Amino acid sequence: MTGKRNYQREMDEILHASETPAHVLLHACCAPCSSACLERIADRAKITLFFYNPNIIPEEEYQFRLAELRRLVQEMPLPGEPVAVLEGRYDPERFLAFAKDMADLPERGERCRLCIRMRLMEAALTAKEIGADYFATTLTLSPHKDAPYINEAGFAIAEETGVAWLPSDFKKQEGYKRSIELSKQYDLYRQNFCGCPFSRKNAQDASAD
Repeated sequence: MTGKRNYQREMDEILHASETPAHVLLHACCAPCSSACLERIADRAKITLFFYNPNIIPEEEYQFRLAELRRLVQEMPLPGEPVAVLEGRYDPERFLAFAKDMADLPERGERCRLCIRMRLMEAALTAKEIGADYFATTLTLSPHKDAPYINEAGFAIAEETGVAWLPSDFKKQEGYKRSIELSKQYDLYRQNFCGCPFSRKNAQDASAD
């Protein structure tokens, strides 16, 4: 039943109902995904992009994705207040502490769910710290991610932390297609794996088949 909810419409209704732009802490996984999400809500929200991705290994990959995100924000014209990029702590050990025993699990399985929940919890706590009205994530833009689960996790974390979750399904209304277009326009690095060494191995195995 939950999976039949129109999370994108819910997000639009929430943002349109606000008399002043809501402050949204938007967890960002990469520049390509962030591009279409920023374009979608920048006219109705004050956005702080939160780059917290301890799953991205090695650190060189992590730093490159962060640099691309910062470059996008500088080069992409958006309405409203300038978008701030806030970097979380890079702590891959936190990810590996639970993920190392789940190396053989498929994408979208329990390893991915725990990783997503970890990042959303950090986003919620950071949103609370900086006084944002909502926390959200760009992860729902990807057709490879389970948007209903992400939203269920977001609502649950909102209950735990007292910070409102902004539901989304950014891939709706051709959001993913738009991210590809914007990536080409800004010559963004588009990775072929989520970030962790397990997803990288899966991508390499798939390309070798």
